Amino acid sequence: MRAHHTKDGVLHAKVDLAEKGYTLLLPLSEHAPFDLVAYKDGRFLRVQVKYRAAVNGAIFVQLKSAWADRHGTHMVPVDKQAIDLFCIYCPDTRACYYFDPKTVGISIHLRITPTLNQQAKRIRWAKDFTCIPAQLECREAS
Repeated sequence: MRAHHTKDGVLHAKVDLAEKGYTLLLPLSEHAPFDLVAYKDGRFLRVQVKYRAAVNGAIFVQLKSAWADRHGTHMVPVDKQAIDLFCIYCPDTRACYYFDPKTVGISIHLRITPTLNQQAKRIRWAKDFTCIPAQLECREAS
């Protein structure tokens, strides 16, 4: 039986988020704009999970949803107001990478290996995205 990549990515995200101390809630519908909800310290985060293999040393994700029906393939931009956190699971690194969708444009490249031309500027290193972004973590009131 062929694996369902999205469900495999969601499973890895659940494990990683649970290890980070989050309680996980699952939507009853597969048609919600998010795959799961992570709860910690009184804060809920709607999480969209993508499964992406590395290509040429990088993970590339476009912030859009795609589906097919009898009328063809459809693509729509992700509603960034309906998602608090993106999680990318990469089977090549067996790791989850997190980012706030409101902080990126229409796509994101996360670099796993150095570029062939040794470019260092404007590179988003995947290793820098293994934690939940600080602005999304719940902070205690001062």
